[in-house]
Formats: sequence, structure tokens, C-alpha cells
Amino acid sequence: MTKTALVLIDIQNDYFPSFEGHAWPLVGMEAAAENASRVLAHFRAEKDLIVHVRHEALSAKIPFFQPKTMGADIHDSVSPLEDEVVITKHKANSFLGTDLKGVLDQNGITKLVVVGAMTQNCIDSTLRAAADFGYDCTVVADACATRDLVFDGQTIAAKDVQATFMAALGFSFAKIVSAHDLVG
Repeated sequence: MTKTALVLIDIQNDYFPSFEGHAWPLVGMEAAAENASRVLAHFRAEKDLIVHVRHEALSAKIPFFQPKTMGADIHDSVSPLEDEVVITKHKANSFLGTDLKGVLDQNGITKLVVVGAMTQNCIDSTLRAAADFGYDCTVVADACATRDLVFDGQTIAAKDVQATFMAALGFSFAKIVSAHDLVG
């Protein structure tokens, strides 16, 4: 029997342009969080395992998610309930240096649904690791967000970064769906 978990990655205040004092705003973060909230409500109703992953910077050189700041707090739109698992990570890959795999395995999880940020960093590295561990992965594309990137003096728009990474993940690591596809 397939057991599914929802993994919400780094839906934290510093990513929200609407959060006063944001340190690293992402394009479309509010819309992504709204969709993540819909997916979260669905998983809560189904009583499936829910794992919130939050990032804390280990260096003061990193401009966001500094420990003991409101910017590093999980955003109110997806606040964990008391009985939901919260894992703190310090690297892009949510499995690296955390007990995420142990929590999933202890609960007999074989399938993951992933939402969150940043698409090209923590979403990408976590999904690739999850696939390597043998989990059947789904990513909710419109419940993920990123920002414009610069390479070789050229700005790559967030929408293009998003599309490129979803295409790459969908090629061999995860099924790509919308919130509507998943929860109606």
C-alpha cells in the first residue's frame, strides 16, 4: 500500500515580498504559498503525514534565514500544527544532515508530494535525493517559487528558471502537477 507524505520546504517569511523586513523575496511567493496552503489543507483532511522543512543559515554571510529571526520562521499561511513534524536543515538538500529519511521510513512513506522554495535550489536538490532514495515523487509546480537569476551577465526571469527546473525534474525525477490537478 502506498503511503504518501507532504513535504513543505522553506516556506519562510524571508521569501515573502509582503513580509516587512524580508531578506530574499521570491517572485510569486504569495501565490505559491496560497497553493501550498490548499495542498496542506487537503493532506490534513486525508490525515497523511505532513513534514515542514525550514532552513537556518549557518553563516552570517548568508543574507536570509538567520537563526532566531522572524524571517526564518515558517510563514503563517502554512503554519505547522502541534502534531506535524518540523525539521530544520542547513543545506539545500532536505535529507542532508537531517532525520527526514528516518521520519519518512519510520512512517512507511513511499510517495512524496513536495511544495516550497526555491525551485532551483532546495526543491531541486531534495527531489533528486528523494528519487535516488527510491521515493515516488510529485512536485506541485504552482506551489513552488523562485527568483530571477543572473548568469554570465544575463538575467534569467524567474518564470524561465521555474519552467526550466520543472522540465528537468519532470524528465526523470518527479511527476509535475498543479495544485488544481492534485486537490481540485
